[in-house]
Amino acid sequence: MIRKGGSLLAVFFISTSLFAQIDEAKVSEFVRQVAERTDYSREDLTVIMNAAKYDQSIIDKISKPAEGTMTWERYRNIFMKDERIEAGVKFWDEYADVIRQVSEESGVAEEAIIGIIGVETYFGRIKGSYRVLDALYTLAFGYPKRSSFFKAELENYLTLAKKENLDIYTVKGSYAGAMGYCQFMPSSYEAYAKSFDDGTRDLLTPEDAIASVANYLKVHRWETGEGVTMKVSSIINPQEVSAKSVKPSNSLRYYSDMGYMPSGNMSPSAKAALIELDHEDGSKEYWFGFNNFYVITRYNHSKLYAMAVYQLGQAVKAAREGA
Repeated sequence: MIRKGGSLLAVFFISTSLFAQIDEAKVSEFVRQVAERTDYSREDLTVIMNAAKYDQSIIDKISKPAEGTMTWERYRNIFMKDERIEAGVKFWDEYADVIRQVSEESGVAEEAIIGIIGVETYFGRIKGSYRVLDALYTLAFGYPKRSSFFKAELENYLTLAKKENLDIYTVKGSYAGAMGYCQFMPSSYEAYAKSFDDGTRDLLTPEDAIASVANYLKVHRWETGEGVTMKVSSIINPQEVSAKSVKPSNSLRYYSDMGYMPSGNMSPSAKAALIELDHEDGSKEYWFGFNNFYVITRYNHSKLYAMAVYQLGQAVKAAREGA
């Protein structure tokens, strides 16, 4: 056991001084503040911080996210592969009863749940290889641009670990600290994670992840039985229309009047956003995004992400029904 007083601080500063990128004073202040707000003692928090490791590769990745440089065509090709669709069918078959029950209780479409888990972690195959402790520690104290956010997430992780009986030192996730089949950040874990069987919420289990994805979408106002998106069938003498926002703000009638024609039958008064997607050759394709498309972007604000979730979910559903 580490004693209080000088020996405690000595161990703390010896550990953090190994990394020039980490401001020791800021870590010490974080320990003091969290000890005041939580059930952790300063001694326990210092031991945990000493066990955390700075990882420069995490800073490199978050500074240059691949998604920001991708066209829709390249992004789509990552997820719309036969292997991933087949893995989705297998996952859906294995947890069909759970998915059905969760969908019925939440009102969230089964294929939306499937699409998110498929895009996030390849149906559990790729849940992340970084210790969550290291990822959050690195970003909290080595990434000034979003230091406040990741300090809050680190504190959330510490309190969550105690509440949900997670091993602080072994749980792995993404380079940003997201965990489980559905890749929740600690704050989302605390706010939206749900146990399928009313036990401890464990996002490393498929059942709880399925329930949690549905709960997240439900809380963000998923509309049961409503569509997600619809392709623009043709563009006739188009007038200038903004495609920057994914929040539905104009009616389909408005877009039709502006030259963007819907490909399906929906009420002309239905609200939608115009979604513009780029191809490698410079051409574009257009879709209408409805409320449920916007809800998916609450999970990840990228329109590419939301479209990939939708299309993967639909592809798995079609493959499963065809089989």
